[in-house]
Amino acid sequence: MNGIVPLQVRLRAALVLAATLAAAGAAAQTYPTKAIRLMVGYPPGGSGDFLTRIVADEMTKDLGVQVITDNRPGAGATLASDVVAKSAADGYTLLNSTHHAVNKALYKKLAYDPDRDFAAITQVASGPVIICVNNDVPVKNLKELIAYAKANPGKLFSAASGNGSAPHLGAVQFESVAGVHFTTVQFKGGGPAALSLMAGDTQVMFATPPTVMGFIHGGRMRALAVSSRLASAAIPSIPGAEEAGLPGYDYRFAFGLYAPTGTPPPVIRRVFAAAVKGLAKPEVREKIAAQGLDAAPSASPEAFEAQLRAEAPMWERVVRDSGARVE
Repeated sequence: MNGIVPLQVRLRAALVLAATLAAAGAAAQTYPTKAIRLMVGYPPGGSGDFLTRIVADEMTKDLGVQVITDNRPGAGATLASDVVAKSAADGYTLLNSTHHAVNKALYKKLAYDPDRDFAAITQVASGPVIICVNNDVPVKNLKELIAYAKANPGKLFSAASGNGSAPHLGAVQFESVAGVHFTTVQFKGGGPAALSLMAGDTQVMFATPPTVMGFIHGGRMRALAVSSRLASAAIPSIPGAEEAGLPGYDYRFAFGLYAPTGTPPPVIRRVFAAAVKGLAKPEVREKIAAQGLDAAPSASPEAFEAQLRAEAPMWERVVRDSGARVE
């Protein structure tokens, strides 16, 4: 046949493709018809859980079906990512996660492909982490913390919420810029880490705002600064790193929604529209701001995908420079 595909074979392939596209289109038109799982790789109490529950609630209102928050903590949020990566690409299992480039750089081997297994939907929110200390630590500001850490090497224990988590990376970047070293203690999420700090088992914590805002307001721990160069508009009462005495330190994190690769584009757009509609509501933005974060939905799924590609080298560099690695 000299390499020429027979007409019958080409026609059969075209019919199969047409049928597949028609089925996907029909599914998208009726979507959703049942409950949706929105998975997050962190336990209750942190920013990932807080944002997931807000988005799930708003999507429930718009989509007309229950969107259920499914917490799957462990292994730096890779357990939740793996479940979603291997789920049916039908829009009924979604993920709220930080940038996948972090775990790609952090873990020597993953059970899923961070570059190919996820379809971007929208960014949800972004913000800095808060640098906190136990009330008994004899420092009142960031300059004093740095001086105390240098004068007492190895004596300050830092409560971290998991390898590769936003607070963990914020902490190691801080150590690099400030020229100090903390003894890091890893916990399974921000909630347990915060309890450790308040109990005095650890002395320093880099925390996502929702994890600790209530404890700070209640006087159960002391906030010294946020990790961004300037103060956050959401929490103006806490100084930015530059004002607090550490120029050159500027760190923010973000969460976004993902679906398994292969999810029909109309389904992606339907989820996008529901999430963005909720994030645009003044009362929702106020709830997010009250927890020290900024609602930051993307202009489109394509814009979010482009943002992720542009930011990937930066996150890989942050992990590499931190020296963090999980075998």
